[in-house]
Amino acid sequence: MNFFDRLHDRIRTVDSVVSVGLDPDPSRIPEHLQEYDLPRWAFNRRIIDATHEHAAVYKPNAAFYEDPDGWAALEETIAYAHGKDVPVLLDAKRADIGNTTRQYAQLLERADAITVNPYMGRDSLQPFLANEEAGVFVLCRTSNPGGADIQDLELETGEPVYERVAALADLWNENDNVGLVVGATQPEELEDLREQVPDLPFLVPGIGAQGGDAEAAVEYGLADGVGLVNSSRGIIFAGENDGEEFARASGQAAKRLKNRLNQYRED
Repeated sequence: MNFFDRLHDRIRTVDSVVSVGLDPDPSRIPEHLQEYDLPRWAFNRRIIDATHEHAAVYKPNAAFYEDPDGWAALEETIAYAHGKDVPVLLDAKRADIGNTTRQYAQLLERADAITVNPYMGRDSLQPFLANEEAGVFVLCRTSNPGGADIQDLELETGEPVYERVAALADLWNENDNVGLVVGATQPEELEDLREQVPDLPFLVPGIGAQGGDAEAAVEYGLADGVGLVNSSRGIIFAGENDGEEFARASGQAAKRLKNRLNQYRED
């Protein structure tokens, strides 16, 4: 089975489209975990224990792991998530040319899916797209305010850049392994993109700390019931002031988000 087949099964098993972002900011890890050899791994393990029953996927952001101890923590995290039967989507936004992008694509030997940046075109993504078993989420319409600087630029055809990216991603989906990253902060754009590419699953960030539209995220983010709605800080730091019991609040936050999103899902 490819990634989206496995994700479909996971969504059905836990009745959830929640993506839990594992972004362990070292400055926010509880003090009692700082004495561990790998504090980020110690933090993630407790978050996974508390949330795995509500998680369709875990989404670690590579930026929080790019040092020797961080990569070690990430490997432990991925293995532990797999032990709980939860797939892992590495939010790395990678792409480059030639040998470099082939090296980046080796990250898929550990993670089940990855986010990629389409700015350099198809050849920069080819090693990712060629991996039939992995998921490849192409950045399309992001939820940050500055995303409009480039993504909203109008092409000669009259379409904005982000719509062209969606059309290209649809063409690149020869192995049924491509999805889009589409933020939840602009519901009307979510709707338009869903009409344009009805078969591509979306990864929808912006729910939680960024205040995205949960109903639109579900209504337009899922393709045949498959898609992901991500929350990172809103889940993993929900118990930031709870000391050693921090993970309990994370589990409750993940469950609340699951239930909130499930209001809008079709049976």
